[in-house]
Amino acid sequence: MISHKIRFLFLFALIWSYSCQDDQDKSDFGLTYPDYFPAPHYQFGKNKLTREGFELGRALFFDPILSIDSTISCESCHAQGHAFADHNTALSTGIAGLSGTRNSPALFNLAWQPIFMWDGGINHIEVMPLAPITNEVEMGQDMEGAIKKLNNHPTYSKRFRSIFGEKPIDSQQLFYALAQYMSMLVSYNSKYDQYRQGKSTLTADEDDGLQIFRAKCASCHTEPLFTDYSLRNNGLEILNDDLGYGRITLETSDNHKFKVPSLRNIALTYPYMHDGRFRTLDQVLDHYDSGIVQYTNLDPLLIQNGQLGIPLSQEDKLKLKAFLHTLSDFTFTSNPLYSE
Repeated sequence: MISHKIRFLFLFALIWSYSCQDDQDKSDFGLTYPDYFPAPHYQFGKNKLTREGFELGRALFFDPILSIDSTISCESCHAQGHAFADHNTALSTGIAGLSGTRNSPALFNLAWQPIFMWDGGINHIEVMPLAPITNEVEMGQDMEGAIKKLNNHPTYSKRFRSIFGEKPIDSQQLFYALAQYMSMLVSYNSKYDQYRQGKSTLTADEDDGLQIFRAKCASCHTEPLFTDYSLRNNGLEILNDDLGYGRITLETSDNHKFKVPSLRNIALTYPYMHDGRFRTLDQVLDHYDSGIVQYTNLDPLLIQNGQLGIPLSQEDKLKLKAFLHTLSDFTFTSNPLYSE
């Protein structure tokens, strides 16, 4: 009799403990980042961040319901194991096997981004999903159709109502939920971060690579986010008619300018550049060392002492690669909070 009572009390205490932990998780749920990160650009505003809203956004991210034929989800081109870039393919495959023209960017630290897409054509995280959902070769779904499917879905209609109120689901609610999930995709636990926090040390080559990086790369790929979110012409050979930022502004001075990507998780997100033309970091470093093409609007940082490019010796390249590998955040790529 006593042993049964003890088991019951232990079980009750365990359930109570988990229940309290769950309540604590819900009350403490929020954006977490180290103190050396700047303040996030996205402040949520009217989009109140909650665990339920985040989980709804997560469900939508992994659900192909948002594509016209229910075959393509956001996750189809943004896989967690690749830091939410595509599966190491240059160009992603959308509905009906159609191919896009740009490499799918990695998705992390989005709350800090003032602009989105390779051409900077979207300036708010809450409307960013509009582009892939409605793109004719990606998800191919007009917003009216997407919202109709969600309102007719028994589970989603209930979940949206519990979070956003009694009115029918609309596009703002959809974008709010996706923004809650995407803004929480924060990567800050790489070896570099452990080094910044005094919890790890760099090898000699990694430390040398960091110093080379700071001297030759950090003007655009600024620590700790490893981008300054600017749009620049980085001297790539023109292979197609993609004008980049010039497509947005219609100014020839902006032609072939593309957003500077973050180098966090760079070893996991190949191939590289807006069109995925380079499969290896070696090819990227060779481009900056000796492959720069001259343009009237070439970024001036790529012209040094009258010469094109950033001079890098073979030893420089080896050490830079050693450092770049310290930016891989395997905690982020395996975090179950972000998983389906």
